[in-house]
Amino acid sequence: MDTLLDIGEVAKRSGLAASALRFYERKGLIQADGRNGLRRAYRPETLERLALITCARDAGFTLSEIAAFLRARPSDTRLREHLAAKEREVDARVAQLTRLRDSLRHAAVCEHDPLVECPEFKRAVRSVPEG
Repeated sequence: MDTLLDIGEVAKRSGLAASALRFYERKGLIQADGRNGLRRAYRPETLERLALITCARDAGFTLSEIAAFLRARPSDTRLREHLAAKEREVDARVAQLTRLRDSLRHAAVCEHDPLVECPEFKRAVRSVPEG
C-alpha cells in the first residue's frame, strides 16, 4: 500500500484548506483512506484528483457537475453532451481572454494620446464580447 498523506500535507501540496478537503470528502469528491491519529489521511493520487477538481471549478463547473464527471461511465451520453457544451463555453472564454490579453498587450506599449482613442485599441476592445 502507498504511503498515506496526512490532511495537512495534502492541504499544503494542493493549496486548499483542510476544511475544503473535508467539505470535498462530504460531497463525495475525494475519500480519506485512513487516519493518522485523529487526522484524515489520503492516498497520493488524491492530489491529482484535487488538481482536476480545482481546474474544473476554475473553468466554471459546479461541484455537482464535477461529481457527475468523476462518476461518469463511457455509456453516459447525457453527461458527454453536457461536457461537449462546457467545452464550447470554455473555448469561447479562452477566445475572449485571448482578445483581452492582446488588447492589454497593445495598451502597454501604445503611444497614442489618449490611449482610449487609439484605433487599434478600440478595435480590440470592441471584439471582446461581454462576459
